[in-house]
Amino acid sequence: MRTSIAPPATRRWPARRRGPASLSGTGPLRRVGVGLMWLIVLANVAGLGWMALQAFRDTRSILATPWGLPKGFSVENFVEAWTVSDFATATWNSTWVTLVSSVLTVAVAAPAAYWLSRQESRLSRGLTLFFVLGLGVPVQVILIPLFVMLNSVRLIDSLVGLNLVYIGLSMPFTVFLLTGFFRSLPAELEEAAALDGASPAGVFWRVMLPMAKGGMLTAFVLQLIGHWNETLLAVTLLHSTENYTLPVALISFVQQQTYSGADWGGLFAGLCIIVLPMLAVYVWLGRRLTEGLTLGMGK
Repeated sequence: MRTSIAPPATRRWPARRRGPASLSGTGPLRRVGVGLMWLIVLANVAGLGWMALQAFRDTRSILATPWGLPKGFSVENFVEAWTVSDFATATWNSTWVTLVSSVLTVAVAAPAAYWLSRQESRLSRGLTLFFVLGLGVPVQVILIPLFVMLNSVRLIDSLVGLNLVYIGLSMPFTVFLLTGFFRSLPAELEEAAALDGASPAGVFWRVMLPMAKGGMLTAFVLQLIGHWNETLLAVTLLHSTENYTLPVALISFVQQQTYSGADWGGLFAGLCIIVLPMLAVYVWLGRRLTEGLTLGMGK
């Protein structure tokens, strides 16, 4: 008796679930999100352009036609803001404080982040948690203790004291960011360097640090922008005119206009002096900054 053998049943794999149609491809929700993003970008660009144009107009014409265009491109407002409010000294102070604090923050955070990324112990996990908790402490909460501590060591109204505060407050975020970068680097390179006779310090300086230059550049640019625009700590800790940074000098300039009459052209010129340098830095390094943030946060 011949028995027929049925062919084996084909195994059906469960269909892969796709995301909502509105979130993938050219769905309506995606189109709406992209449209809103471009509206926000255009609004910000339009605001920057309007601010730059008003810096070349006088106060009377600005009040008469706020949306008008300048008749010429005289630098009189920039000269007045530079001299009357002593923006020259404030620019030097901001440049010095920003560069020193940003460089030292990255220089101190890089070894700490590398150690935390390679150690798997209770101590390293506790320190990582400590830095993460530091991200959630608002500056306003510790403003008075900072003032009291700096006053006890006579660093109030001092650019050195402001530098120390910037470095300390920037350390949690910088360590957290660089830890992700070092974790993304392959550990096999360290093993190969160790087999070649490199010491742990040599592995860090000669192998891992050059490979993490993208992350360090990202951290440096973020600190550069943040320290350049910081206002609250500078207003609280700096009292002398010769120590003012640019945001504090701009506030002082506005206060002077309260008594002598508002000079809106000079005010817009002062805003341009503060905004344009950081805008140039972002345009120059914007792509590398975005790539670095994506890589570091994804690990």
